[in-house]
Amino acid sequence: METETATRWLTDAEQCAWRTHLEVNRLLTYQLEKDLQQFNLTINDYEILVNLSESESVRMRMSDLATATLQSKSRLSHQITRLENADLVRRENCESDRRGLYAVLTEHGLATMKKVAPHHVASVRRHFIDLLTPEALADMDKSLKPIAEHLRATRGRA
Repeated sequence: METETATRWLTDAEQCAWRTHLEVNRLLTYQLEKDLQQFNLTINDYEILVNLSESESVRMRMSDLATATLQSKSRLSHQITRLENADLVRRENCESDRRGLYAVLTEHGLATMKKVAPHHVASVRRHFIDLLTPEALADMDKSLKPIAEHLRATRGRA
């Protein structure tokens, strides 16, 4: 049986940092999503298209894409259906595994990415990158890497 330990409540400084992180995460996601609306894309759509556009042969196994985007297989399947209806992606059977499927970026999807990516990067710069000094960005990267590594390592655990 696990022994009970005293709760380590957050200090005022820790609480402030945590809540600022949450607020920035929500507000930035909201703004980036809003800026993608003119292209009829959600932030999740864009993340899927980026993963496909950066992959070899502009395609990924659906299971790998679900892992890369932190989506359940059923949620990803719904997203891919929406993107198929917009002619941005298509599904292909996996020849080596008859149960496997690939999500493949279409020509229209690639053209859409070439049109949307500069706008998205400008939005990221305007609402995040350009608001910080190079030193602050380097410090942030250094500070967040251990958290990202920890969360990647624990992601597969129950």
